[in-house]
Amino acid sequence: MTDTLFTRTPRSALPAEFHLAWDTLNGLTGDATFVEVFSQHPSMLDFVMNKFYGPVFFGGQVDNRYKQLARLKLSLIHGCLTCNKQNVPGALAAGISQAQVDAMDDFENGPFSDAEKAVIGYAAQVALTNIEGRMSPVLFARLRRHFSEADILELGTAMAIISGMAKLSFVLGLVEKEAYCPFAPDAAA
Repeated sequence: MTDTLFTRTPRSALPAEFHLAWDTLNGLTGDATFVEVFSQHPSMLDFVMNKFYGPVFFGGQVDNRYKQLARLKLSLIHGCLTCNKQNVPGALAAGISQAQVDAMDDFENGPFSDAEKAVIGYAAQVALTNIEGRMSPVLFARLRRHFSEADILELGTAMAIISGMAKLSFVLGLVEKEAYCPFAPDAAA
């Protein structure tokens, strides 16, 4: 379970409109702290759950499969256990195989198409841990073979917001971390 300083709102006290988000998160991860804390600001929770995650990951012009690959790569790099508990099933549901999930650390040699490798490489550049991340001409050309510039912007925006939400979730103690998470669990006060 997470260790947050914020007040949690139990499911029984949540507005009915957030029960599905609580049920989904708790069902995937066993911990709905994110929903319980963000319910303190219902319009922010609505934005994150309904106006961001839904439209960005399940809407837009870029196929959900690519977004799920990017999302999974980011959570694996960041070491967010709560995210990984959601993102592995999300990736599998989007048609990504278990062999592909298992090959994320060495994606260039894994069972991925060139388009998938380009997206995963893009995610590695956007990751919070990659201070010097950049869109090189080689990566841009690789992405452009499969995606329009608008698609690349959509993917990047989704990854940037996911990375920012991961950082916020770490800072606020809303998620569990993997043992290898580079973000110290007990940061100085």
